[in-house]
Amino acid sequence: MGIFLENISIKLKKVVKSMKVSPINQTSVVLVATLLSGAALAETVGEITVSDALILEQRNNLAANSIGSGYGPQSPRDIDVKSGANIQEFSAAPPANSMNICNIHFHENAEHRGGQFTTFAGNGDGHGNGTGYKYNGALTSLEKTTLDYTVGKNDHGGLEPGDTIEIHFVHSTADVKPGATLSSCITDEIMNPQLRVETVVAVLVNDTTAASFTEIAEIKRLNGYFQAPNIPEKLGMSVTYSGSTTGPSYNEKSSSLQVTWNVRPNVLKLDIGSVAVWLADNPFDEDYAHGVRNLILNPNLLSPID
Repeated sequence: MGIFLENISIKLKKVVKSMKVSPINQTSVVLVATLLSGAALAETVGEITVSDALILEQRNNLAANSIGSGYGPQSPRDIDVKSGANIQEFSAAPPANSMNICNIHFHENAEHRGGQFTTFAGNGDGHGNGTGYKYNGALTSLEKTTLDYTVGKNDHGGLEPGDTIEIHFVHSTADVKPGATLSSCITDEIMNPQLRVETVVAVLVNDTTAASFTEIAEIKRLNGYFQAPNIPEKLGMSVTYSGSTTGPSYNEKSSSLQVTWNVRPNVLKLDIGSVAVWLADNPFDEDYAHGVRNLILNPNLLSPID
């Protein structure tokens, strides 16, 4: 919280200096405005970007806490880079249609890099907000028309047309049903099920004729398994690799959970209104976009991709 207010204060000083206010009153205005900004911190945090040095420190801490400790390959990664030096191997999870879908959630900006999402969003706040990768393509002015409502509850602001999200359809070999958080993917009887994440990167557009989130996230019971049968498949040749769970809580430590990833390289245009509808009522208790883990660059933490 302190670093956020310090950055806000610096920005306010620049603004106040441009105003016709005496030096003494400038200090008072900045102090009061900084304190008041605490109430509006949610709107300001998204503007704060930490230094490259802090991200490097996080990467170094991740390496120090992981290398030689027996951790398996990590995620997310650049799916266009096939090399990796992590020798920990595990069997690939079965196809999604032979597993139960246990959780659906999404991250603001893509956690993975590659394909049609290689535009870096920036370092963000160091806690997964404001970082990741964006859709490389262009949208029409109509597709980017602003909304008169907020999509998603998030301390760092809601989603808007033009934003990129990475959707994770998490599957488990355990006998589970869809539920909140990744804890829904394991049971007391099977604590180490095989996990698979079918991944779709989407760009949000203000267009009701675009793909619908409620449709692609629909859950049905098929052949004895909970399934999401409408996961888009025509998004290029998927990249499958061995990795881990993600999220910014793992920026400085490795995840111990093994995951088979299947990442589609092309971006889906998704109706932002349908995202708002899904967030308002879904079986996963999801009501906001999650933060992004730093991209894994250390080859010792990456599996080779066939």
